[in-house]
Amino acid sequence: MRFRPLPVRSTVRLRRPVDIWHKPALSAVVALGVPDLVLLGLGRLDLVLYTSAGAMCALYAHGLPYAARARTLPWVVLGMVASLAVALTAASLVTSTAALVVLASLLAAVHKMVCDAARIGPPGNLILTFIAASAFFVPQLPAEVLPHTGLALATGAFAWLVCMAPALVRPRGPERIATARALEAAAGLLRARAEAGSAEPAGVTEPAGVAHARHATAAAVNAAWHALFLVPARTPEAAAARAELERLLVRAESALGGVPRDATAEADRLGEWARELRSGRPLPEVALTTAEAEELAGVAWEFAVALEPGTALRADGGEPRPCTAGGRGTGRPAVDPSGLRRPAPGRPRGVRAVVGRLRPGSPLLPIGARVAVGCVLAGWVSMAVGVGHPYWAVVTAASIYQANTTLSWQRAFQRTLGNLLGLALFTALLPVFRTGHLAMIVLALAFQLGAEAMISRNYWLGSVCVTPMALLLTEFGRPLPAGTLIADRWLDTVVGAAVGLVCCVLVTNRRASDRIDRALERVTEAEAAASRLLADVPAAPSGSAGEHTGAHARGEQRADADGAGTAREGAHGTDGGGRPDGADGAGRACEAGWAREALAGALVELREAVEVAAGEWWQRALPEERIARAEQQGHRTLAVLVRRLAAPALAA
Repeated sequence: MRFRPLPVRSTVRLRRPVDIWHKPALSAVVALGVPDLVLLGLGRLDLVLYTSAGAMCALYAHGLPYAARARTLPWVVLGMVASLAVALTAASLVTSTAALVVLASLLAAVHKMVCDAARIGPPGNLILTFIAASAFFVPQLPAEVLPHTGLALATGAFAWLVCMAPALVRPRGPERIATARALEAAAGLLRARAEAGSAEPAGVTEPAGVAHARHATAAAVNAAWHALFLVPARTPEAAAARAELERLLVRAESALGGVPRDATAEADRLGEWARELRSGRPLPEVALTTAEAEELAGVAWEFAVALEPGTALRADGGEPRPCTAGGRGTGRPAVDPSGLRRPAPGRPRGVRAVVGRLRPGSPLLPIGARVAVGCVLAGWVSMAVGVGHPYWAVVTAASIYQANTTLSWQRAFQRTLGNLLGLALFTALLPVFRTGHLAMIVLALAFQLGAEAMISRNYWLGSVCVTPMALLLTEFGRPLPAGTLIADRWLDTVVGAAVGLVCCVLVTNRRASDRIDRALERVTEAEAAASRLLADVPAAPSGSAGEHTGAHARGEQRADADGAGTAREGAHGTDGGGRPDGADGAGRACEAGWAREALAGALVELREAVEVAAGEWWQRALPEERIARAEQQGHRTLAVLVRRLAAPALAA
């Protein structure tokens, strides 16, 4: 067992803002502002809470390509509306405040686990929990539940339109940004290597700065590939646009593979391309090495870009041909009728993936238990000290629970500091709020914009704006005396943060170390599968930067030892020049892409698992040497995959 001290200085340190903070900020301002002004004109600002429930769904899914965003946002809206319906029904039927606290806490735990399992991204469970917890303590009649829920559904549909509207101007904006992030991360890796004087992608004595940059690049490249996986290519124009981004991403990925180039010049070039992507200018012309061109052709086979359902573009420019998952002329198609690449075998997606992450033994279950217990106790303590509607204590307790104790401690400190400063700001602006409803709407929208602008720099800074905005939402429906409102929120903040943190310390996530063991197994399995696949890949032509190194050499040695290489070659078949035939090459390209996806995802998951476990104050010692060895070997194999993904048409 080991005990770790909790950090303080890094808790309040400011970071660079997220590059797309303005997108959810402006979407939320529009989605909130229009219904608020309509309600102002109708004289029904008491309904602001219900319209805000749907409108705040505009904060989600801004990192997804528009096709995926169009499918994801309805799930967010349905989750919000269902949560609101449960809360309003309970408010209309249950009279016990203590019971309402329990119900709100259980729903907050569900929000936390489902949002983490779905990996929905910012703002995660917080908005859902805030709206639902508030609704539990709003006076409600049973006959009002349905119309109030309908208002939320209607504004949720409007939020969907607001979030999809930018597709009319920049239809490929999200995937361009994802590719730009990968280019910037690759440029950072190249600069880190240049400063360290190391050209190796992963080595035993690799400096910490280079290792951090390599992990960041692997994560950014993996995220960018997954963004491109979500982009349909049903027409030649769409396929060509995606292919241009693929070329840039292959060039960024070459930093992981150690393709020989001048590091400083290449870093500057990647940075310039990233700026061009973000500015919306035409995509630059990208020169690829032979190995990179081979990889790009392999990506084309892997994606199986469909001009017609079930057909894939030929890497050599020939007529499209069917591409199957096994590449042997049989099996299910590698594309579905929408033109999207199918997931790799054995990798559930969508609802099945979310359910799988919540299976018994999941590391998310202790976090859900923390949320439920902490919110219940925080609400009850808040009631004991005299707060009549302790929803803020429940929300505060729910908001501080992160993946481990260290992050939860940081969030508790940030939440308390930000809320108290926000209460001071609310008090200072109270005379302005009392001038009229229009001033309240304008300030609420300004706070929403400020919260999104500052929360990515540090949570406490964003909370300075979130607190008065949340208080204004309650002011629209049930104005309270200023002294009572501020005193209640102050008590709720302190109680929620203190009780929540105590529960976080007591309910430790002992499964965090188990997650590392599973992640190590995944990396080992993915690395072994990739090594076996590399043993099948024909040797790279001389001068193509495809040398036999690391795991590839080990894979070839294993294949030669048991004669598997000869057997596979005979099974696949070759043309007269020793190159694989088209069908087998297509299958191998699909398999190579899946192998790269599996290995990159396993390495990213391992790093996340290590960081989560390292933040638990009471945990068994981590297998540091085993982790370092698995990461080094996995990144070496990934680098070889980057260099050696070869398509049949370009193998010559």
